[in-house]
Amino acid sequence: MTTVLEPVERPGRVRSFLKLVAIEHSVFALPFAYLSALTAMQVHGGRVRWLDLLLITVAMVGARTFAMAANRILDRRIDARNPRTANRELVTGAVSVRTAWTGAVVALVVFLATAALLNPLCLALAPLAVVPLVVYPYGKRFTNWPHAILAIAQAVGPVGAWLAVTGTLAGSGPAWLLGAAVGLWIGGFDLIYACQDSEIDQEIGVHSVPARYGRRFALHASTVAHVITFALFIWFGALVGFGWLWWIGLAFTAVAFGYQHLVVSPTDLSKVNRAFFTANGFVGIALFVFALLDLVIRLGLRG
Repeated sequence: MTTVLEPVERPGRVRSFLKLVAIEHSVFALPFAYLSALTAMQVHGGRVRWLDLLLITVAMVGARTFAMAANRILDRRIDARNPRTANRELVTGAVSVRTAWTGAVVALVVFLATAALLNPLCLALAPLAVVPLVVYPYGKRFTNWPHAILAIAQAVGPVGAWLAVTGTLAGSGPAWLLGAAVGLWIGGFDLIYACQDSEIDQEIGVHSVPARYGRRFALHASTVAHVITFALFIWFGALVGFGWLWWIGLAFTAVAFGYQHLVVSPTDLSKVNRAFFTANGFVGIALFVFALLDLVIRLGLRG
């Protein structure tokens, strides 16, 4: 009796590429870009400029897609040696290196073209924004603090969104404050996430805070980063004059931060993904929603 094997349908290249770059994780950074842009719009006229928001969205997704694709390409040999990452698309062959580079280049072109459509200042600064995106994958090869490079890369989003609306560096102080908060927030939870690989990183020579200083130190450093993050959120809200709705959003954020640090310990990393995806996704969405309500209700931001 002959057994007929059904062919296994492989996902399309586009779908596999989107999985490679984890496109859904854009939810972490996008809300803060919107928050920065809408605050700038309120300061400069009080009207929502929908085209600017669309272009900011495209630019953010383009930059993040390029960063993730470059990261996966440059780290594919490291990923192959780590059991946790050995099933990533470039390791298994679900996505070819050529396809990944093609996607990365397209995403980079989209980012630069969108910056050009926004204003001359954004176009001039766009290459500088790309630098930490490219340096970050190499960071784990020469520094124990690659998380700091990631923080710088993520801080660019709110600043860029503000400049996209205003076209000038003048008066952009709140954006830099928000950018610092976002950078520390994401850098802080990257410290938690990296704890999963501390032992294998030591074996294969990958640098990180957990690998060099231990998980306990990394988790303490993450706590400090998030305490400073929360203080910067408070400062930002006070600086731009947010009302009580913003402070309610911050209260929810404090709970999410606390939960994130309670469920992860140096001896129990089983809930890292819950802390990473659930808690951090909630932080971005909650703060944005409450800030948006504040802008609409109290300050009269209108379409």
